Amino acid sequence: MLTGSIKKRLEVLIHDVARELECEVLTLAVEPEHVHLFINCPPNMAPSDVMHRIKGRTARFLSKEFPELMKLPSMWTRAYFVSTAGNVSSSTIQKYIEAQGKD
Repeated sequence: MLTGSIKKRLEVLIHDVARELECEVLTLAVEPEHVHLFINCPPNMAPSDVMHRIKGRTARFLSKEFPELMKLPSMWTRAYFVSTAGNVSSSTIQKYIEAQGKD
């Protein structure tokens, strides 16, 4: 479902929420069924709070703007994967995310 105008709007919304949280989106790849996000946030922010805000805001706005999404049981699951970039360079992570969906 995350294609076309929905994908474009989702990208804008993620950047908007990140700015409000004083985070920086380093790389973003929206795939039809999931999102890869490499984000830099202040150390006092819990990853769970960041994801809660991003998922909550995007679900709210997308369901209002795209009624076809209302047929889904929910926009997002509660699941997400978080990792630090400690042992991997930022450029390696960015290249990985940018390569997603380029088959």
